[in-house]
Parts: sequence; structure tokens; C-alpha cells
Amino acid sequence: MTQPTPNSVANPQPEAPKPSGGDYDASSITVLGGLDAVRKRPSMYIGSTGHQGLHHLVWEVVDNSVDEALAGHCTHVVVTVHEDNSITVSDNGRGIPWMEHPKEKKSALEVVMTILHAGGKFEKSSYKVSGGLHGVGISVVNALSESLTVRVHRDGKEVAMSFSRGHVTQPFAIIGNSDKRGTIVTFKPDTSIFPETVYNADTLTSRLRELAFLNRGLTITLSDQRTQKERVFHYDGGIMSFVQELGKSKQPFHEVIYVSGERGDTMVEVALQYSEAYTESVYSFVNNINTHEGGTHLTGFKAALTKTLNAYATKVLKDAKDASLTSDDVREGLTAVISVKVPEPQFEGQTKGKLNNSCLLYTSDAADE
Repeated sequence: MTQPTPNSVANPQPEAPKPSGGDYDASSITVLGGLDAVRKRPSMYIGSTGHQGLHHLVWEVVDNSVDEALAGHCTHVVVTVHEDNSITVSDNGRGIPWMEHPKEKKSALEVVMTILHAGGKFEKSSYKVSGGLHGVGISVVNALSESLTVRVHRDGKEVAMSFSRGHVTQPFAIIGNSDKRGTIVTFKPDTSIFPETVYNADTLTSRLRELAFLNRGLTITLSDQRTQKERVFHYDGGIMSFVQELGKSKQPFHEVIYVSGERGDTMVEVALQYSEAYTESVYSFVNNINTHEGGTHLTGFKAALTKTLNAYATKVLKDAKDASLTSDDVREGLTAVISVKVPEPQFEGQTKGKLNNSCLLYTSDAADE
């Protein structure tokens, strides 16, 4: 008689696992349409639903206005904080196009406000460089606002639309004739998304002042109706004035050093100053976006600065050939601002905290120039 093999006794075939938490099949797959995905996972688009995300809504709208300034079409941006903590951002740029979109067969204004990845910054005929890259900024603000109204002065007309949580409440309409130009966006953050909707005046002031420094000649006004205070930011010195402001409480060793240049379509500005302080204060920006996590542009700056100072030390100090300064050494007491304008920046995520463009990494040839 045939005996069973050892494997057939020791390793019987396992039974099929029993469902532990309900069925998971094709009907379990949910497809979020329109702006529902933003409301379902807001932190993916604005970083958080706390203080950071609340203020990020303002930055998304303001950045659109500043992009108009980068393109040479805007000279003044006004940010108003109303008593109910709603926000109005107005500019004198070209205004969002409002004619019928050839593909969507609706106003281009509605397309921009309600469809993710719809915008004028994917091709470079309208904007050579910009901070808005993904076509999601203003539509995300719309999705996360309990109310939003946009008015546009363009092509001799004033037009308007209103929304609530991303849905149209007042359809596109031509209000009348206008000899002005620009865009006016008023929104109120959704209290069902944000547990706290009170805007911090210091946070707004810091970022708007920063943008004025980074865009020489641009005027930005912050009007806080809660306190009846108004501040106007305008700096003809650009990032040189920025470094002076950052170092005003320190004892500098020299005047601010300013360097600028272009390579291809990439523009770089650097302003720096050494002081008696032990700590460093280095800030980096890409297309006006504060890259607080750094990136390749900051890595390149640090490497180039270290190499340049070591090369100089070798020339002027006889004993410097056998010793070299480290990156930490050369940044002690340093205050610097690095601002780059890049046609196709590659950021880590929609909040754009870190730049990944490999072309901005330090090279020895670049440093030698």
C-alpha cells in the first residue's frame, strides 16, 4: 500500500483566509471627482489644517498676484483682513481670462476656479517663471472656503463669480464696463475644515514684507480691518535691503555684498553680510517661494562659498595650503538671501518647501566664474 509522503502529512494545504473586516472588491474603490479630493485630504495640498494651512490659503492667492509682477504686469498687491477673518487679495495685473474656454465650453474663469491642474503656467508664453506650477492653487483655496467671490477687470469689462466649497453659487456674469484691470479674490476659510480661522497679523506681515523684498519695486499693502492698521511694503534695494533688515540687530563687518547672474533661463541673486554673531541666518527662495527646507540651490551656494573662501585663503595666507575651512566655518556669522528664478522648478510636493532641480547643484566651473 502506498504510504503518504511526509510533506503531504506535515504541510497540508492551508484553508482560504476568512474575511476579517468586510468584503474588499471593485465596488470598494472610490473615485473622488472635481474638488472633492481636496476637501477629503486637504493636508496633501496645503500642508495641514492648522495655522500653517490656514495661512497657506492666503499665500496661494497672493502668489498668483506676485507671478503677475514677475511677468512685468503688476505693480501693486493689496491684502485685506476683514473683521470676520475673511481675506481679500487684489492686484492690478492682467486679470484672469474670462472668455469661453475652447475645450471646456465655459468661462475660463470658472475653469481656473473649479478644475484642478487648470492654469496658464504650464506653457511659458504667458509666464516665463512663476511660483504657481501645478494649476491647483486658486482651485484649492476655492474648495476649502465656505464662500469665495472673484471679480476680474479685463478687456473693458468687469466680471464676477461666487462659490461655496468649490461649487458655483452665482454663475459667471458680466457686471458692466470697466477701464481698470486686475483680479480681486475674497474668501472665507471653511470652519468645517479648519478648527481655527483667525489670521495672525505677524505671520501675514512677515511673508508679505518678504515678498516685497524679493520683488524690487513691487508695492504690497496689508490692511487689517480688525485693528484698523495698514502697512505698506516697498523696497527699491531688493534683497540687499532684505539682508540689511535681517542684520540690523547685529554688528556687521562690512557692507552687504550683492551678486547676480544668469545662465540660460535661470536667474540668480545673492546678498550676504558677515557679522560678529556666531549663528547663521540663510534664507533661500525659488520664484518667490520660501524653500524653508532648502534644496539644490542652497546646496550649491554653500559649496561655492566654501570653495571660493578656501581659494582666497590659499592666495593670501601662507599657512592656508595645509588647512581648509569647512562649510560650517564659512557660515558662522553669515546673513544671506539666495533668490533664484527658474522656468521649470521641481519641488517636493504642492507646498514647495524644497527644490530638487539637479541643474542648480554646485559645479566647479560655476564657482570659478
